[in-house]
Amino acid sequence: MDDLDTSSEFDPATPHSQDGGAGPDTARSTSIAGNNPFDNQVFDLVRQEAVDELCAIADRMVHAGYASELAQVYCTIRRDLLDECLNVLGVERLSIDEVQRVEWKHLNDKMKKWVHGVKTVVRSLLTGERRLCDQVLAASDELRDECFVESTKGCIMQIRNFGDAVAVCTRSPEKLSRILDMYEALAEVIPELKELFFGSYGDDVIHDLEGVLERLGDAVKGTLLEFGKVLQQESSRRPMMAGEIHPMTRYVMNYLRLLVVYSDTLDTLLDDSGAGDVDHNALHNGTDEDEEYLKSLTPLGRRMVKLISYLEANLDEKSKLYEDAALQCIFSMNNALYIVQKVKDSELGRILGDHWIRRRRGKIRQNSKSYLRVSWTRVLSYLRDDGHGSSGSGSFGSSGSSSSRIKEKFKNFNLAFDEIYRSQTLWKVPDPQLREELKISISENVIPAYRAFTGRYGSLVDSGRNSGKYIKYTPEDLENHLSDLFEGSPGSANHSRRR
Repeated sequence: MDDLDTSSEFDPATPHSQDGGAGPDTARSTSIAGNNPFDNQVFDLVRQEAVDELCAIADRMVHAGYASELAQVYCTIRRDLLDECLNVLGVERLSIDEVQRVEWKHLNDKMKKWVHGVKTVVRSLLTGERRLCDQVLAASDELRDECFVESTKGCIMQIRNFGDAVAVCTRSPEKLSRILDMYEALAEVIPELKELFFGSYGDDVIHDLEGVLERLGDAVKGTLLEFGKVLQQESSRRPMMAGEIHPMTRYVMNYLRLLVVYSDTLDTLLDDSGAGDVDHNALHNGTDEDEEYLKSLTPLGRRMVKLISYLEANLDEKSKLYEDAALQCIFSMNNALYIVQKVKDSELGRILGDHWIRRRRGKIRQNSKSYLRVSWTRVLSYLRDDGHGSSGSGSFGSSGSSSSRIKEKFKNFNLAFDEIYRSQTLWKVPDPQLREELKISISENVIPAYRAFTGRYGSLVDSGRNSGKYIKYTPEDLENHLSDLFEGSPGSANHSRRR
């Protein structure tokens, strides 16, 4: 997967590209088998009266020396029946090549059925099969264990093969949650399988399934590594209109929020995988406090810090696609705030902690100051008192030259302000609080300076003809115009003008 697909609709197994909703459709929250006859019970496939008769027949055959023939017939019949039950559960017999060729939409469905099927097979079918085997073949402990393993071999192999096939599939981010579901399901039932398969006959079964579990765990770790590489290498060159939140940001943060559901499992898997190797620059500082913070994180927390730092570095590069330095700041603030909010309003906040959130909020404040500097310094320069005296002082050299200089300042201010107004009303700051804070900061810098300048030098312009051409706005007009900024639409043409 070369790039994150941030433009298309995502499969329910992947994080939602849009905010809100109840969250991804994971195997933890959905029932996929419908009205499953095996759910929540140990299923008896043979009536008790028949079991008693079979037990008597088996006892006679064992004592007559026909144990081998008994085992062959018993295992064949039971194996076929278990295969039929797997079909009912939707657990298909697929080779590795077949799994590799299945489209993700269909593979996702098969993985969900496997997760549900594994639990049902172990808790209902195999538990019932073990009980039946213990009853029918009670005459021989060795025969009983051998027949149970042999009759369930095909069933176990089918489960194992699909797990192995998924474990070696191409590492792509959308598969991660489903692989984690498979890992957790298998990890959950292996202790129960150890109660069913024991002795020398069962050791190989358990060993094989533990191998599948390990390979699924490796697939989880490998997929997370691949996800990090995708984040680092994603190189779309089309800037977002109006400096809005990038789809990649939405995708990644919803993706990480999904992973928190598996925090216990991921902490175990990542504990020995180098997840703690986090660049301290990921915290934009590298202080002793940051060092202690990183040490305090869980393995998953350290991996989250690393992945988010990849996202932030990518967003920093994307901000440079904007020619306007002020719009770079708006884009950076929008995306940084979205990341912080997604962390703060979810379990990510618990995992990453207040220290991480404070660091990011500090970066947002820095971007806000940078925006004010690059966007409004030139505008404010036209309102600066150059020390040439006040209105009527005549220190400009003559009243005519004073008036001319002041008119030029007002004219330049109007041109600069109108330019900002035309462009920045089209820019978008989705978060209402950030939008309002930016407007307040602009007003606090511009309005007092403008009011002071017009109060001091306005009389030099008011006395001439066409004064409205120069003093185009009242302070109240400016306030109204500033309220239009960052709304993502052209500013209103109906604001009152002074003249």
